[in-house]
Amino acid sequence: MTHTIARLSPDDFHDSVKSLADLLVDVVADGASLGFLAPFDQEAAAAWWRGRHAAVAGGSLTVWVARGPDGITGTVSLAVERTPNGRHRAEIIKLMVHRDARGRGLARALLTTAEQAAAQAGATLLLLDTVTGAADHLYQSAGWTRYGIVPGYATDPNGVLEDCSFYYKQLI
Repeated sequence: MTHTIARLSPDDFHDSVKSLADLLVDVVADGASLGFLAPFDQEAAAAWWRGRHAAVAGGSLTVWVARGPDGITGTVSLAVERTPNGRHRAEIIKLMVHRDARGRGLARALLTTAEQAAAQAGATLLLLDTVTGAADHLYQSAGWTRYGIVPGYATDPNGVLEDCSFYYKQLI
């Protein structure tokens, strides 16, 4: 099965909100701790994505999607820092792959795409956070360094507290 990764323009982003919402609903339903609690439906997911449109249009948020025969199967976003003393850093956010498309290297491909774009934009430091144990192997094997774990940082969709791992990667 072939997937392509594409950066969404503001217009493409607007047109993709429904598909992005479908993806978000799927990963939350599968237990991913992405900041949302169950029950989490299409309407709430679409509202969340629509709330990102200004950042995409303004250039502070870049969103890529992985597309396959069934549409959008994965996404990752890169948030750039706009403060004068932080323009050298960016944050990887909302890396997710539909549960039916996992195990095919899409998460790694999306992560690599965002890393390369960050470097091209002049970022020398990337940050991210993730539920401890959820994707630690992916990040560590991609050269990321865990710099801390905060116990009980956030809850999963069912309200159970989970630890969060914080990572950085230097691009220089």
